[in-house]
Amino acid sequence: MDNSSQPEVVSETQSQNIEPGDHERYAHYVRKDKVVESAVMGTPVVALCGKVWIPNRDPEKFPVCPECKEIFDLMKQNEGSE
Repeated sequence: MDNSSQPEVVSETQSQNIEPGDHERYAHYVRKDKVVESAVMGTPVVALCGKVWIPNRDPEKFPVCPECKEIFDLMKQNEGSE
């Protein structure tokens, strides 16, 4: 049997540094596509402030991370000035 048309299976291990901390107290800003990916694949996300974690709580129940909000507001200002 010719195996040249068989798909190759590649195993890749990634090490993630998931940080403890204020992600339990704040809702963070994350790219929408990454939130969906995290929900489907269980992969960690990176917030604008740099926090890395796997979301598992309702962000509506928490105040917005002040650092994420500041970065987001600066991004919006820069968009408007172009």
